[in-house]
Amino acid sequence: MVDGRQIMKRSFYRIVGCVFMLGLLLSMPGCGNGGGPAGQGDPNATSQATQAETIELTLKGQVFKLELAVDDAARMQGLSDRKSIPEDGGMLFKFPSPVKTQFVMRRCYVPIDLVFIDEDGYIDSLHAMEVIEPIGGARWENPYTGYPTTGAIVYAVELKGGKIAELALMRGEKLALPEPVVQLKAQ
Repeated sequence: MVDGRQIMKRSFYRIVGCVFMLGLLLSMPGCGNGGGPAGQGDPNATSQATQAETIELTLKGQVFKLELAVDDAARMQGLSDRKSIPEDGGMLFKFPSPVKTQFVMRRCYVPIDLVFIDEDGYIDSLHAMEVIEPIGGARWENPYTGYPTTGAIVYAVELKGGKIAELALMRGEKLALPEPVVQLKAQ
């Protein structure tokens, strides 16, 4: 005989688990969540791109001008709503302390290469993130595919899709992070 209290208890835990997972998905950094100040879901918005502070980072001899994402709002918005990424462009994410995390492709029109870097400058993991089709669909707004770190990281770099292969970046490789990058303060 089935005990009604056990059924209710299992149902309660399932609901709590679903609410927890939904909250986790909505809090993941990466290509954005739509709640950021720039864009507000407008795919033609450029205010963030034109107002963002940038920093130069050289990877394998190629200089990139990366927008900075050093607070929660900027990290959540990421490169969401962008219709293009310059060949020498992208974004540098800085976290206030080492963290295991994952990024998602939320409202991203173009492929993005993702490089996670630990506090010592070693590449933790690399991902080639693809656009979620159909654009504008439910998974495009609320993706459930995440791109995780292997260990704890302090930096993440998003570049135009294809740059990881072009630069032949490899996991475990040490990057020479310039002092302005190392000294960045994150919130």
